[in-house]
Amino acid sequence: MRKVVAIIILIFTLNSLQAQKRSVVEYHQNWDKQKMFWGYYLGFNKKDYKITYLTDIANIVVTPTVGFNVGLIGDLRLHKNISLRLEPGLSSNTKTLSFTHIIGGAKDSIREVNSTYLRIPLLLKLNADRYNNIRPYVVGGVSYDYNFSSNQDNPDDNYEGEFRMKKNNFMYEFGAGIDIYLPYFIFSPSIRGVFAINNELVKDNNPNSPWTGQVDYFGTRGIFIKLAFH
Repeated sequence: MRKVVAIIILIFTLNSLQAQKRSVVEYHQNWDKQKMFWGYYLGFNKKDYKITYLTDIANIVVTPTVGFNVGLIGDLRLHKNISLRLEPGLSSNTKTLSFTHIIGGAKDSIREVNSTYLRIPLLLKLNADRYNNIRPYVVGGVSYDYNFSSNQDNPDDNYEGEFRMKKNNFMYEFGAGIDIYLPYFIFSPSIRGVFAINNELVKDNNPNSPWTGQVDYFGTRGIFIKLAFH
């Protein structure tokens, strides 16, 4: 009797699963067949700096804040599971630098760096096969970043309280996300790691400056949360 009940329960379960599978409505079934499409994104970022030194004397503590990013998406399908993506946008946040090796008040040992970047990432997006209304992916590539707040051309340096960075910078980034097919649009959250390729620091005019003289490399690194819609 127990075997009969077990068989009936098993048959009922299998039939229920099959019915549920048939009842799933797949939205935007032809979306991924497009050669090109557009979208937009917004989100948050938290960026600080990777810093290396020429000696053990210097030490800079970076305190980042949460910033925002917003931009457009252009996607060119190269293959069923591969696309080339351009994501131009703006990114902004603030970091506080504490030069702990400099003895003095906040005027000498603290610098606040407000950065606003025009970012132009060129990325390769590798998609998994779609399962019902979800499609995971990984993404990676490089970007050109223009720093509107660089102070690169300012003749004043840290001796006058001005911390300077380069205007033109290059980054690489990689991350993962998931496309979620909803009735009226596709929602695509992702997380990215972003890392500077070049040294972004403009050194002070005095090569022995206590702020920049002992710095070997100074480059952005950060985490981006992107919420895309298309």
